[in-house]
Amino acid sequence: MNHQLIKQKLTENNICIVIPTYNNSKTLTRVLDGVLTFTNDIIVVNDGSTDITSAILQNYSDRITIKHIEQNGGKGLALRTGFQMAATAGYDFAITIDSDGQHFPSDIPVFINELENSETKNVLYIGSRNMEQEGVPAKSSFGNKFSNFWFWFETGIKLEDTQSGYRLYPLHIIKNFHFFTTKFEFEIEVIVKAAWKGVEVKNVPVQVLYDENERVSHFRPFQDFTRISILNTWLVTIALLYIKPRDLIRSFKKKGVKQFILEDLLGSNDSPKKKALSIALGTFIGLCPLYGLHTVIVIFLAIFLKLNKTIAFAFSNVSIPPFMPFIFFASFKIGYWLLGSNFTLSLTQITEDFDILENVEAFIIGSFSLATIGAFLFGITSYVAFTLFGKNNVVLNNG
Repeated sequence: MNHQLIKQKLTENNICIVIPTYNNSKTLTRVLDGVLTFTNDIIVVNDGSTDITSAILQNYSDRITIKHIEQNGGKGLALRTGFQMAATAGYDFAITIDSDGQHFPSDIPVFINELENSETKNVLYIGSRNMEQEGVPAKSSFGNKFSNFWFWFETGIKLEDTQSGYRLYPLHIIKNFHFFTTKFEFEIEVIVKAAWKGVEVKNVPVQVLYDENERVSHFRPFQDFTRISILNTWLVTIALLYIKPRDLIRSFKKKGVKQFILEDLLGSNDSPKKKALSIALGTFIGLCPLYGLHTVIVIFLAIFLKLNKTIAFAFSNVSIPPFMPFIFFASFKIGYWLLGSNFTLSLTQITEDFDILENVEAFIIGSFSLATIGAFLFGITSYVAFTLFGKNNVVLNNG
């Protein structure tokens, strides 16, 4: 694809290039010249540089759009500023490229090709670097794996590279987001929120160059890692308390009970063992006296144990109001029996005038015992059922 065709496609798809920069005077000229071979639709945000960056940008003032921020506010703030300027100018997409020289402007066509071949325009592409190649700092490789894990935990999407700054953003979508971060962690916040909104977030292959003689990194390990950890803690909390339950409820509403059971429960590609363990987990958590925390705990454990989150969550709702009196009654019965005492109250009595705090020891012991028994019975029964159902399907398909 020649340069003129690339320029044409950038225009047709309404794409601009946003370049945040801070004290990267050694590499800035090379990056700008490389991008200018493809387009003049460039927005450079000078984030309070104290070197000769301003003088370098002056040489390009008649060809590109330049925004000078008086005091350094962080990469996230620079990107947000650039996105706002691009959206105001009417662009639908922005390709971001770092000014430290690690990205190759010649990879711009990779993003264009992916966008044009996509069935939807609700996409966010992240350049996937080869983090195993010679010269990649060990801390960068570790940080990327760390970030990849939490992004998967928060969104369910597996990526090879979540930290690359070489990206294509859907401005028509993210311009409506509310962001809270202003530094490096912004690049995590934006992709997680995009995924939560149903944007397709995926990697595309790009080249990378790490030249320690000219590259200047502004990442401060302690401060920035701390901020990233705080952000991930907040995102995980939202994911567990709101996003995961929301997505599950949407799935129920969209499919209906019958289709949900057939597709998500019986039609799952998971093995009988995995599905049975998911049911056992959901049943155990649902019967435990952890009211108010069932959803958070069951989804966290399902993710951690790599079980079926949908099945586990569904069975954790065994403690719905109509069943609660029976669960309480069975818990007290088992608890008092294990403690060597008799529980003489009736089912009606424990639902009317009963002080649970006076019997809390028996209740807790009985609840966890009931949860263990229920998980075992449901798990074994479902395993046998799934195994037999699977065999019957094979016979029917072969017949």
